[in-house]
Amino acid sequence: MGSSKTAQLDARTRLLNAALRVIRTKGYADSSVDELCNAAGVTKGAFFHHFKTKEDLALAAAEHFAAMAAGLFAAAPFNQLSDPLDRLLGYIEFRGNILRGELPDCTCLLGTMVQETYETHPAIRVACDTHISEHAAGVARDITAAKAMYAPDAPWSAESLGLFTQAVLQGAFVLAKAKNSPDVAVECVGHLMRYVEGLFSKHEHAE
Repeated sequence: MGSSKTAQLDARTRLLNAALRVIRTKGYADSSVDELCNAAGVTKGAFFHHFKTKEDLALAAAEHFAAMAAGLFAAAPFNQLSDPLDRLLGYIEFRGNILRGELPDCTCLLGTMVQETYETHPAIRVACDTHISEHAAGVARDITAAKAMYAPDAPWSAESLGLFTQAVLQGAFVLAKAKNSPDVAVECVGHLMRYVEGLFSKHEHAE
């Protein structure tokens, strides 16, 4: 009984991991259940044991991806910095540093799915919005503290800047796919770094 439960959990995890790779490579519509099963090394019976539909797998994969990303960023060195502006800039630098390897491995599942499904699969759109917004809110916490210290009178909000960082990153992923190289995304992250530095340094110089 215990070994059977472990096997079921393993099959589910394999399907989730396969969804991350296959959907980021081919998109949601072109990722068939058969292909997802083949990539995961499981039967269709195992698939339908864990998920009623491909959409159910996509929703679970969005949560799986967000949890993996949260763990990755929580363990990143920039979180150990005491200054919130240093943490913010460290976060941006870290985003640039992980843009390495094959495109499906360094682009965002959430951004990939929402571009394709926002009108046809509202549940997937909501899930992607939820996880992207939660991540942006985490970035905004450091922005709020940095703004209070270095740019308290700035007219922009921490929430809007947090979302802007994600807009730049998602746009960078689109360009990387268009050019079939992560290099352009790394350059975009560099511009984001310089822009954010400028938002705070201008106020420092004004003082």
